[in-house]
Amino acid sequence: MTDTKERILDTAERLFGERGYSQTSLRNIIAEAGVNLAAVHYYFRSKEALLESVFLRRAESANRERMEMLDRCEREAGDNPPDLRNVIEAFVAPAFHTAYNPARGGPVFQTLVGRLYAEGGILPRIVVAHFLPLLNRFGSALTRALPDLPREELFWRVHFAMGATAQALRGTKDWDVFGSPSRDGEEAAELIMERLMNFLEAAFRAPVTVRSDRNTLRRGSSK
Repeated sequence: MTDTKERILDTAERLFGERGYSQTSLRNIIAEAGVNLAAVHYYFRSKEALLESVFLRRAESANRERMEMLDRCEREAGDNPPDLRNVIEAFVAPAFHTAYNPARGGPVFQTLVGRLYAEGGILPRIVVAHFLPLLNRFGSALTRALPDLPREELFWRVHFAMGATAQALRGTKDWDVFGSPSRDGEEAAELIMERLMNFLEAAFRAPVTVRSDRNTLRRGSSK
C-alpha cells in the first residue's frame, strides 16, 4: 500500500471516528492528510467508498478470526448444538482484539465503530454487502444453540446484542459522570469483554415474554 493511500485511510479513520461520517467532508480529510482531492478519487472514488475501505481494513482480519473460532466451536460440538458461550465469544473476542490492539487500529478504530453504529445507515450497508455469509453462519449457530427460541425473538436479541457490543467497544469514556473504572489497557479490555459475554449469554437465555396483543402476554422459555 502506498504512503499516500495509507495516510488517507489513517486520517479518514480518525476524523470519521471523531466527528462522524456525515460531519466529515472529503475536504476535511485532504486538508489534514496533506493530499489533493484527485488522490482520494484515484484510490477510493467517493467518500462512501473511502469509509468502506477504512472499515474493511480493520474488520476483515477480525472476521477471519471469528470464522476460525466458530469453526473450532462447531467441531468441538460435533453432532450436538454448539455451546452458546463459545458462539458469543467467537463473535465478540475478535472485535476486542482489534479495538484494543494498537497494531490493528486500537482506540481509533474503537471510536469509529461506536460512532458509525450510533449514526446508523451506512454501517449496516457495509456489513450486508461484505459480511452476510459470516452473519448467516452465526445466525445458524445461534439457532442450533437455542433451538427453543422463536426466530423473531432471536432476531431482536441479536439486534440488541449488536448494539451492546458496539457500546462496549467504545469503553466507558462517555460515562465518566457515573465514575468509570480506573483500569485501562488490556486488563480493562478483558474485563469489559467478560462482562459483555456474561450479559449477552444471560440475555439470549432469558425467558421469552412478549406482548401478543394489548391485554395478553405470551410466555415461554429458552434453554
